Amino acid sequence: MSRESQTVLSGKPVEPALPGKLPENLRAELIAFRRDLHMHPELGHQEFRTTAAIKARLEKAGLRPRVLETGTGLICDIGGWDGQRPMLGFRADIDALPIPDAKVGVPYRSTVPDRAHACGHDVHTTVVLGTGLVLAALHRQGLLPRPVRLLFQPAEEVLPGGASDAIESGVLDGVGQMIAVHCDPRVDAGKIGLRPGPITSACDRLEITLEGAGGHTARPHLTTDMVTAAARVAVDVPALLARRVDTRAGLAVTWGKIASGHACNVIPMTAELSGTVRCLDLNAWHEAPDLIHAAIDEVAGMHRAKTEINYVRGVPPVVNDPVVTELLRDAMAARCGAHSVEDTEQSLGGEDFSWYLEHVPGAMARLGVRTPGDPVKRDLHRGDFDVDESAITTGVELFTAAALLDGRRARANG
Repeated sequence: MSRESQTVLSGKPVEPALPGKLPENLRAELIAFRRDLHMHPELGHQEFRTTAAIKARLEKAGLRPRVLETGTGLICDIGGWDGQRPMLGFRADIDALPIPDAKVGVPYRSTVPDRAHACGHDVHTTVVLGTGLVLAALHRQGLLPRPVRLLFQPAEEVLPGGASDAIESGVLDGVGQMIAVHCDPRVDAGKIGLRPGPITSACDRLEITLEGAGGHTARPHLTTDMVTAAARVAVDVPALLARRVDTRAGLAVTWGKIASGHACNVIPMTAELSGTVRCLDLNAWHEAPDLIHAAIDEVAGMHRAKTEINYVRGVPPVVNDPVVTELLRDAMAARCGAHSVEDTEQSLGGEDFSWYLEHVPGAMARLGVRTPGDPVKRDLHRGDFDVDESAITTGVELFTAAALLDGRRARANG
C-alpha cells in the first residue's frame, strides 16, 4: 500500500518513521534494573538507595541529574532549556508500599520485610530511566527536536503526595507539558489505555474521633452510647452524602478502620473511624470537606457524641488534556499500530500526578502489564502483584515516540 493510500484511509498525514527503538542490550539492562529496584523497595521520603541508583546510571550516560531538595528523587534535563522552547516532562514515582511481598518462585522478590513494589512504581521508574537513556543518545546525534525533563518523584503513596513538594522546589520551571504512565494489570502488555478528561478520582483521608460520657451497659440511656454512635456514623454518613451530592460526581466515603471499647459490659468514652474520600468530579471534590463535616456532625449529634474531624486533602482527579492524550495515542500507534491503544474508564484510584496538571497540560496513560492470555485476575496494592516485563519496552518506546513526534510537530508549526 502506498503512503498516499495510507493517508486517505487513516484521514491523517502519514508521519515519517521515528527513530529511537529500544536496543536489545538496553532492554536486558532495564529489566535487570527494574528487578534490582523490586528487590530493594523503599517507602516515601526514604528512597535514598533508589535515588542513588537512578543518579548513577544517568551520570554514566553523561547526563547531569539533580537530587531534589527533599533529599530523595531527582530531575534530569536532556537538551537543556533555552528559555524559549518549553520542555516536555516525563514523570515517574519511585516509592514502594508498606506491605509484604507475597510472590513465590521469582528471583527478584523483595528482600525488605513488609515492603513491596506492589503498585508498579519500579516499572514507572525504569521506563522513564530508559526513555532518558534513549533520548540522550538521540540528542548526541542531533535527533532530539525538543528538550525534555526526566522527573523521578518521591512519596506518591503518601498523602497528600510528594508531587506538591516537587512542584514547590521548581521541577515545573520551563516545562510545557507533562506525561506519565501507570501500570494496569487489566490491560495486556504491549498495549496502553487512554482517556481524555478525568482518568482517576480525587482521594482524601478522613479520620474521626467521637467522644462522650461512657458508663455501664446496663444504663445506656445515661451515656453516649458510643459503639452505636460510631456504627451510625459509619453507615449513615455515606448514605446521607448520596442524597446531598449529584450521584454523577461519584463522591464515596469508605471506611478502613473503626475501633472502640475494651470490655463487653462497659460503654466506652471514645471511638475512632478512618477511611478515604474518593470523588470523580473536580467541583464536587472542592465541596466535599464542608459537606462531610456537616454530615458527620449531624449524625453524631443525634447520639450526643462530640466530634473531632481530621480531613486530610490528598489529590484531585488526574484530568488528561485532550491534545496531549492525542499525542500519546499517535505516538503509540506510530510505534506499535493503532490496535495497541484502547479506551479506558475513569478509575476511583488516586494519583498525585494530578497536581502537575493543575499547572501545565499533560496526560497519563495506563500501561498494560498483563501477560496476554493470562487468566488470573490481578490487582494493584497486593503482595502478589507482578508484571510482564515486556511492558518496560512498550513504555520506553511510547515516551520516546511522544518526544520525537511532539518536537517534530512543534517545529513544523513554528
